[in-house]
Amino acid sequence: MSKIRVDREEANFRFTDSVLFVPMVAVLLIWTVFWLELQFRINWNDYGIFPRTVSGLRGVILSPFLHSSVEHLYNNSIPLVILLGTLMYFYRSIAFKLLFWGLILSGLVTWLIGRPAFHIGASGLIYLLASFIFFKGIFTKHYRLVAVSLVVSFIYGSMLWYIFPVEEGVSWEGHLGGFLVGLFAALFLKVRVPVVPKYAWEREDYNEEEDEFLKHFDEEGNFIEKLPEDEDSQVRITYTYRKNRQDPSAEGD
Repeated sequence: MSKIRVDREEANFRFTDSVLFVPMVAVLLIWTVFWLELQFRINWNDYGIFPRTVSGLRGVILSPFLHSSVEHLYNNSIPLVILLGTLMYFYRSIAFKLLFWGLILSGLVTWLIGRPAFHIGASGLIYLLASFIFFKGIFTKHYRLVAVSLVVSFIYGSMLWYIFPVEEGVSWEGHLGGFLVGLFAALFLKVRVPVVPKYAWEREDYNEEEDEFLKHFDEEGNFIEKLPEDEDSQVRITYTYRKNRQDPSAEGD
């Protein structure tokens, strides 16, 4: 039984090529876009999200690939690699669904509530991933996913402040959109989580008197290395002897 449970858990949480491939492709894309801007001396910031305008809707898809500076790009690259890798490892069954709908919905939230300016950068996606991974782990109550949630909160917990307008020039609306969409995705997206194995003493029908291990302890808690054998369990060998009887019809010499 324990072997089957371990196999099921490994089937859900295992390393695949996508754990490395997806983060590498994402980072390569945003760096390539920035390199093209520098190489050809063009500025694609106008393709970002401009709230409540028809032309600004194109930024819902394009804005995560646009960055204003090397510092902006660098600050987004590292958390993007870590969070995308975590998503592909622990939640690969719904990873692409989350990325597709998460980008669209978080972008639309930014488009609806944002200030009249171009909102660019992959930070909305980062907040989407961090929010989803944290809340989903808490909601599932699986010990490994809860541990991942705690790690994410420890590393990126300080990002929570930036869903509020605390710094000029930062799109807190994009951060808030990603955070909220990640929270709702954690509530409504279903994932296959392996059943946490239960030990014998955790089951409702557990009986201490039938536990083979506890039988090795006496009433005072002393360990008994060898248990006394029950009389019923002992093998008994019974020998039956019969005396030789001389045939009365036999004649003697």
